[in-house]
Amino acid sequence: MANTSSRTLRLLSLLQTHRYWPGPELADRLGVSVRTLRRDVDRLRELGYPVDANRGVDGGYQLAAGAALPPLVIDDEEAVAVAIGLRVATQGAIAGIEESSVRALTKIIQVMPPRLRRRVDTLRTVTVPAAWTGGPTVDAEILTTLAQACRDEEQLRFSYTAHGGVRSERQVEPHRLVSLGRRWYLVAYDLTRHDWRSFRLDRVAEPRSTATRFRPRELPAEDAAAFVRAGIDNRAVATTVEVLVHAPAEDVRAKVGQWATVEEAGKESGGEIGEENGGGRCRLLMTVDSLEWVLMTVGVVGAEFEVVSPPELTERVREWSARFGRAAAAGEGARTSAAAGAAPVPTAPTAPTAEVTG
Repeated sequence: MANTSSRTLRLLSLLQTHRYWPGPELADRLGVSVRTLRRDVDRLRELGYPVDANRGVDGGYQLAAGAALPPLVIDDEEAVAVAIGLRVATQGAIAGIEESSVRALTKIIQVMPPRLRRRVDTLRTVTVPAAWTGGPTVDAEILTTLAQACRDEEQLRFSYTAHGGVRSERQVEPHRLVSLGRRWYLVAYDLTRHDWRSFRLDRVAEPRSTATRFRPRELPAEDAAAFVRAGIDNRAVATTVEVLVHAPAEDVRAKVGQWATVEEAGKESGGEIGEENGGGRCRLLMTVDSLEWVLMTVGVVGAEFEVVSPPELTERVREWSARFGRAAAAGEGARTSAAAGAAPVPTAPTAPTAEVTG
């Protein structure tokens, strides 16, 4: 049996991994009697950890929220995962947490043993970071709420806006969160549709727990990421896009990051556009499920461009051009109307002109 101090730390770690532990199960995990477990829980309370106990046949323990965040007990793998996750968060994939991510990352790296710090540094040096350019961001509070529901195996309700703009209320059994490509997804069993679904987190609003526990179902896929990929493949056929951009490849590559492949292009690839940029050209290649994403990416570059393929992209450019043109004309019209409605500026009287006859 482990000594009292190490067992207390082990108990704290277990209470932090699940919202609620039945007493007998928790005692079994620690290899002690239920009576010894009660003494260990009392010891945690003396140290300032708020542990709630429910008595009875189904009695158990859970770590309650206190006035301040208690020290967290995490193992080596969790420490490395937290450090890597915070590095990703500093790139802005989740709205509003960049600065706090930097502060938390600094604290963790400071107290990490050298062997773990080397692992994190190794991963950082062999990974090419890319800023989040134009993709949808996820509200940090929504992400946290969904993650807690997945961990605690509690049913969720939320509002969801589908691809066509239809809004509906969903009640689900959350399974896992998946970060895939430039988006976050929730994999869950939809209790209304009686089937598994994946939900884009940027379309989720007002998530709230029902405080109803559930027994996890078997996911009909190898893992949650595979389930999301299969759903995306079924919904849309990937389109390969090629655009000739009239700007140096190095400049374009710096702006689009990892979301496109940028290749050098010689002068023989030029079209009708002039050479204001000094002759620099490059080819921008993307494989996407939405042509709108291509237009946003090209727009970020801020340079003249020509569509090579597919023809559908040319038509989409024409539609966007007309829409933006109408918006510009409407804005110009509003300014003209405002100027016409202003009070006339008084002018000095002029001398009468002589009538010329003859």
